[in-house]
Amino acid sequence: QRRRGDLSGFVRLHPGGEQLLRRRAGTDVSAALDGPPHRHSANARRWLEQYYVGEIEPGDEQGFAAPNPATVAQLCAWYQDDLWVPQHYNHCLLPQDLVDWQKPLLWQVGYLGEKYDEWVHQPVDRPIRLFHSDFLESLSKTAWYVVFMVWTPVVLYLSWVSYTSLAQGNTRLFSSFTTEYSIPVHKYYFPFIFLLGMILWSLLEYLIHRFVFHMKPPASNYYLITLHFLLHGQHHKSPFDSSRLVFPPVPASLVIGFFYGVLRLLLPEVLGLSVFVGGLCGYVIYDMMHYYLHYGSPKKGTYLYGLKAYHVKHHFEHQKSGFGISTRFWDYPFRTLIPEESFKKED
Repeated sequence: QRRRGDLSGFVRLHPGGEQLLRRRAGTDVSAALDGPPHRHSANARRWLEQYYVGEIEPGDEQGFAAPNPATVAQLCAWYQDDLWVPQHYNHCLLPQDLVDWQKPLLWQVGYLGEKYDEWVHQPVDRPIRLFHSDFLESLSKTAWYVVFMVWTPVVLYLSWVSYTSLAQGNTRLFSSFTTEYSIPVHKYYFPFIFLLGMILWSLLEYLIHRFVFHMKPPASNYYLITLHFLLHGQHHKSPFDSSRLVFPPVPASLVIGFFYGVLRLLLPEVLGLSVFVGGLCGYVIYDMMHYYLHYGSPKKGTYLYGLKAYHVKHHFEHQKSGFGISTRFWDYPFRTLIPEESFKKED
């Protein structure tokens, strides 16, 4: 017997494009999963099982049998060892998983120990609750447009402050070391300094993603596992939880303030502010792009189409590479580029 899945809730999120799934609605996709040109990963196949709704009886290609409780229970047992539970059948959700999804996960994951790394990199399509407190839980969630609404006015205001300050003609580079050989920084340099800040952010984005978000916490350290899940593990476990795709403004303010302080120490005040505001703009673009790479449907052949496929590959198969999000540029010199042949898309 062949199995039927209802992908109506996933069709817009499919990295190969919405139209590709719609064209194959009601057809057998077994061969397409194996490729060529694209071989779906084990995680992608597990993901597909979440949308299982019944069996296709022999000779009944147009109609589908209703879900059989015995079959569903067997399905749960099949995936017990793989740490996956189908979300559409409440009676088999929790007993087979290593965590209780009806309770906040943050305080549970630290007990997974050596099983944590495998568990967190087997994604599921379901929302995550982190905290018991409703207030803390609300601070951990953010709608995508909140980032734009909060930080765009800050970028515009600080850009104006930086430009008008440079226009006064009092800013000189290396003035703290020498006055004779210091270099004046004119207001016309502001766009280039701003761009430098954006480039520095793209590097910082890569480094944080690779070395902080993808650190592998020791299996024996409850607190580091918990911290990893709070910072990034939750996103890999539930990559399409729309409320957890951008960085909440409150904790973001602390991180942004830290980097502003570092730039103030390293550069003259106005120059540091100009670099900072470029980096802040880069961060806003990054967060908006990250949300779009998960929930957008870019046109095939465009830059964003390739970037979406690249990022989904990072989630489902190549967790140790593909750390660039808004750009793949830094994956080249750091040799973490996902091989081209592993994410080619079907026509």
